[in-house]
Amino acid sequence: MAERSFRGYLFATARVLVVAGVGAYLLLVAALYLNQRDLMYHPDQRVPDAAAAGLADMTAHRIETSDGYRLLAWWKPPADSSRPTIVFFHGNAGNVGNRKRQARQFIDAGFGLLLVTWRYNAGSGGEASEEGLLTDGRAALDFVAAQGIPERKTVLHGESLGSGVAVAMALEHEVGGLVLVYPYSSMTDVAEDRFWFAPVRMLIQDEFDSAARIGKVRAPILVIHGERDRIIPVRFARRLYEAAPEPKEGHFLPEGTHANLYYLGAGQLVLDFLERRVVIAPVTMTGG
Repeated sequence: MAERSFRGYLFATARVLVVAGVGAYLLLVAALYLNQRDLMYHPDQRVPDAAAAGLADMTAHRIETSDGYRLLAWWKPPADSSRPTIVFFHGNAGNVGNRKRQARQFIDAGFGLLLVTWRYNAGSGGEASEEGLLTDGRAALDFVAAQGIPERKTVLHGESLGSGVAVAMALEHEVGGLVLVYPYSSMTDVAEDRFWFAPVRMLIQDEFDSAARIGKVRAPILVIHGERDRIIPVRFARRLYEAAPEPKEGHFLPEGTHANLYYLGAGQLVLDFLERRVVIAPVTMTGG
């Protein structure tokens, strides 16, 4: 009798533990689903000043999107008609005020440059989502077109999160080139790698499926990534590169992380690529 009672107690305890474990797991999954955009996007509401950021030769603008948000952007036209204009879609951290090194390299080489921040940054007024960022990308390209820059003289530069927007915009516009730094195959792949215990593919709202899109891009493509990147593992950049059509170039830097590629020569790789693929006069630069 005592043995049966003890066995029943064990079974009851096991059931409670299983139910508690399943409940805790479901709560965790629910929390991931409800907070996924807080995990993916990191708003920075500071409004930077171009001169204070070392970019006094850029002018500040507010670009209005089709859904009524006003994106902070800094603009510098090209030095002459032989130089293309780069539309720079930055990554998750910071805003346009944190991109001095990249901007300075391109401006000093005579390129036109548009640095545009996202709708959830710098007082632009919006909430983050994939469709929202794609709308921001369209507004940026509309601004460049309004400055008289032809699409074939426009180069899309996507950094990390912004690489997904750049790929999507390259499908919609006949641009002269597509540059992807710290890119990913899809946000689903990255999230699944990080949250391996959750059914990510069922939960994710903003997929940014660049690998599915890039095969239809008609512009020359440059991919630069770091072998030591722990934020976006290099295998996802390689997966994207494999899906990309020719002409394409890939550089996977052995010492590269998610923060240092422009200190390891990424800037010159971009300029060399544009010289070969977008047909401009040869340019050189120092420091990057």
